[in-house]
Amino acid sequence: MPEIGETLREARMRRRIDMTEVEAATKIRAKYLRALESEEWELLPGPTFVKTFLRTYADYLELDSRLLVEEYKQRFERPAGMELTPLNLRSQRRRRRVAPAIGPVLIVVLGVLVLLAALYVLGRIGQDDAGTDTPTRVERTPRPSTGAGDGKGGDGSRRKRARSVRVRIAATGQVYVCMEDSSGRAVVDKRTLEAGQSTRTFRGRRFRVTFGTASVRLRVNGRSYRVAVSQDPVGYELRPGRGPRRLSSGLATCT
Repeated sequence: MPEIGETLREARMRRRIDMTEVEAATKIRAKYLRALESEEWELLPGPTFVKTFLRTYADYLELDSRLLVEEYKQRFERPAGMELTPLNLRSQRRRRRVAPAIGPVLIVVLGVLVLLAALYVLGRIGQDDAGTDTPTRVERTPRPSTGAGDGKGGDGSRRKRARSVRVRIAATGQVYVCMEDSSGRAVVDKRTLEAGQSTRTFRGRRFRVTFGTASVRLRVNGRSYRVAVSQDPVGYELRPGRGPRRLSSGLATCT
């Protein structure tokens, strides 16, 4: 069977169609169309988008899109699967801590008790010698109010902070990103990030984000998360006070 890219290019040239016409008709960027014809798969956002673009382009050229997609799957697609893993090392460190030895602590406690007993005996002897029986009264200093009951401090402030979620996206390789806020507005609109690029920090009540590949780190409320490696686009819902929740649908946002 001829090469996938060669089949696409020959069909386009045979019909005398310019690349700009294909771009306008399929809504696929010209650089991605050229990457399909030259089989430079690494220039495309991810395997799922390769199949989507390939199917759309082949249908436009009136080719057998199903046959071309199957050919791509057999020759180039790799199975992979990783789950979302929070990069929280504190819990690991806590598990590695060794419990302190009890022996030295017991010795210190016993020593303090013996000292207190000796001071008590000396005090009683001094009171008997002076012939007094006046009890000692200890004044207690009232604790300042923390304001937890008036709804303005304590848990109230924590609830206020939990009403928003902070999100920042950093690419470790080429990755397609699309993110919407709670109103459905695209704050990152179908953007392809290169390795080392990152977005600004977004703050809102809720976000939905879709990634074309796993070449990205997702930072939510100060914690860093890996994105699951999948053959389909991976979508997450981000809410205050929670970790990212993976969405069951493939292309979850900006459809």
